[in-house]
Amino acid sequence: MAAGQPSGGKHDASPSGSKATKVITLTGIGVVSLLLIGYCSAQEDYEEVGAECVDLNSYQPDGSYTIVDDDYCDDDDVTHYRGSYGAYRWYYGGTRTGTRIGHGTTVRPSDVRIVTRKGTVIQRGGFGSRWGSGGS
Repeated sequence: MAAGQPSGGKHDASPSGSKATKVITLTGIGVVSLLLIGYCSAQEDYEEVGAECVDLNSYQPDGSYTIVDDDYCDDDDVTHYRGSYGAYRWYYGGTRTGTRIGHGTTVRPSDVRIVTRKGTVIQRGGFGSRWGSGGS
C-alpha cells in the first residue's frame, strides 16, 4: 500500500464523535444551566427591614412615634387591631430611640424581608406578604 492512500477504500470515523453524542452533551449542559439559574433565582437574597408597631396618635413634631407591643398591629388579635387605618400600624425601618422611633415609613416596602423586633417575619421578600400583596 502506498503512503497517503486510504486502506481498503473505507473512510475512517472522525475522531470528534457522532452528532448524537454532541446533541446529548449540549442538551445536558443546557439542562444543568437551567437548573443552576433556577436554584440561584429561588434563593432568598432580599434586604431585611425591621418593623415596629407604633401608635399613630403619638406623632411628634420630630416625626417620631411611640412604639407599642407588636400584638397591637397583629390582625389576628381582634382586641387591639383597628384595621389598616386604625390607631396602630407597622412602622418600617427608622431609628429607634428608647420607646420612640422615627426616620422610617408607614408604607410597606416591597421586595424586602420584613422582621419585627420579636423576630416574626411579616413579609418574606418578593411582592407577597402574610396579609396579601401591595402596600398598607
